[in-house]
Amino acid sequence: MNRLSSPQELEALRESIVRNRDTSRRCLTICGGTGCLALGAEDLIAAFRSEVESRGLNSGVDIRVTGCPGFCERGPLVVIEPENILYQRVRPKDVAEIVSETIVSGKIIDRLLYVDPNTGQQAVHESEVPFYKKQLRLLLADNSRIDPNNVNDYIALGGYSALVKAIFKMSPVEVLEEVRKANLRGRGGGGFATARKWQTTRDAEGEPKYVICNCDEGDPGAFMDRSLMEGNPHSAIEGMLIGAYAIGSNEGFIYVRNEYPLAVLHAGTAIRQAEECGLLGDNIFGSGFSCRISINRGGGAFVCGESTALMASLEGKVGEPRAKYIHTSEKGLWEKPTNLNNVETWANVPLIINKGADWYRQIGTENSKGTKIFSLVGKVNNTGLVEVPMGMTLREIVMDIGGGVPKGKKLKAIQTGGPSGGCIPESMLGIPVDFDELDKVGSMMGSGGMIVMDETNCMVDIARYFISFLEGESCGKCVPCREGLKRMREILTGITEGRGEEEDIERLEHLSETLTDSALCGLGQTAPNPVLTSIRYFRDEYQAHIRDKRCPAGVCKALITYSISDKCPGCGLCIKTCPQGAITLVEKKKPVLLDQEKCIKCGACYDVCRLDSVIVK
Repeated sequence: MNRLSSPQELEALRESIVRNRDTSRRCLTICGGTGCLALGAEDLIAAFRSEVESRGLNSGVDIRVTGCPGFCERGPLVVIEPENILYQRVRPKDVAEIVSETIVSGKIIDRLLYVDPNTGQQAVHESEVPFYKKQLRLLLADNSRIDPNNVNDYIALGGYSALVKAIFKMSPVEVLEEVRKANLRGRGGGGFATARKWQTTRDAEGEPKYVICNCDEGDPGAFMDRSLMEGNPHSAIEGMLIGAYAIGSNEGFIYVRNEYPLAVLHAGTAIRQAEECGLLGDNIFGSGFSCRISINRGGGAFVCGESTALMASLEGKVGEPRAKYIHTSEKGLWEKPTNLNNVETWANVPLIINKGADWYRQIGTENSKGTKIFSLVGKVNNTGLVEVPMGMTLREIVMDIGGGVPKGKKLKAIQTGGPSGGCIPESMLGIPVDFDELDKVGSMMGSGGMIVMDETNCMVDIARYFISFLEGESCGKCVPCREGLKRMREILTGITEGRGEEEDIERLEHLSETLTDSALCGLGQTAPNPVLTSIRYFRDEYQAHIRDKRCPAGVCKALITYSISDKCPGCGLCIKTCPQGAITLVEKKKPVLLDQEKCIKCGACYDVCRLDSVIVK
């Protein structure tokens, strides 16, 4: 592709791409995101290519491999355009039928359609699936319209028009003011005002100034940034370029963890293609504005999501945080003014510049504008990525979009904000989800992790798990974090193993207060949230473990026993599964016998029993 040297050439290219594309032409859109690839999408894509070619349909059918559209629970996903027919859980064996029946004959294959488990209704089109109905996918929608390895797809949808508008029609100050007026808050965790951070970096003394895109994202169960970078890397790059222009920077870095190989690959391809087109690099569109962006691959340490630790890592040092008595916006990377935002924050910027702050401010709540992407995971029917306007209630997200809890079990709690977030009880499902409301109930937005838990989750064990995770990820630089998390994990482990003492709850609260007040960085300061919220909302479970030596959820091995109910028909399935030989057949069609001395409480018998004949108490 020739290098573009003016906005007119970009617009001419866009018109040419659109003009040469036949929108009535059939296009098989196949999710090639990490989730669907894990479910076999690579073989599926190969099978479609082979089938289309063998039938001589290449001239009439396109195949587009895209990023993640969000509905991971039902992957691999295939959408047939222009009809917008959605087929879910597609396997290579379905390919020949899809091509012959739907592509060639225009018939719908019922068994591949989504069926609402609550109403039994089929959804032919993607837009009819309840998972998508309440979403407002300002960012995620393009994931399923774009081949992330083809810059033309992004340009065709208006890509880089916001950059043109910014550098040719607005001064850097006007760009910054537009972002300020939109009240864009950082989506990476703290919810800090983006424009304020940009302004501080712009005003700080020192050259050069840097911009960084944080795609580290180490939260268990969270994959928002990864999916955006995999599916639409140009949106983040365009946002970075606009930010660099506003701040006065000519160099940026995408810090992406090496455990995200597809994100690394697509970001690298996008940078290369943008440079070849003249969208990135020296003298962009002949404007005189230059900016280069490089990729830095992180080693996969959770603490490197923290700004100072990330910058230390980027400098080639150990990824340890430092005290922020001087902010990174003033002295960051190599002691120079540096602005750091995560992928989602950067991806919002082109929208704001193109559509205006007034449009953006109409979405969301008073102090939390725009949409937020959540990774909805755990004990919920529809796991995946969900993008909703700020202010939507937890109930709408979990019950309407997520489809509620599987197998008719009772919802118990939702943890928001990743491992450092809080556990919100079912009784608070009505709260609107935004930065301030989550903070009020002891949790936080974080980067957008949302883990649903049902009645079979033990809240003490959940707190122990997250504290253990954070203990392992702590860099150990400051004593409160290093020693405090260790001691909290020991206490929580003791409680789950039946060694809890009456004073343990008070000890946990005291340690939590110490960490919050004195830890060096956000990891330690927010680490107590799972403990404090689980004590606040589920104190009775702590007391049952400590006083009654009982785990109400039936999770903590030391405090539970397995037994066989009278309704057991003696099918023998549990006998074959038990690794200890602890279960024996007494008589045909009679309950089996479980030897408590041999039982190691692994739960294998409980998992395989289809008749609920294994009881946990």
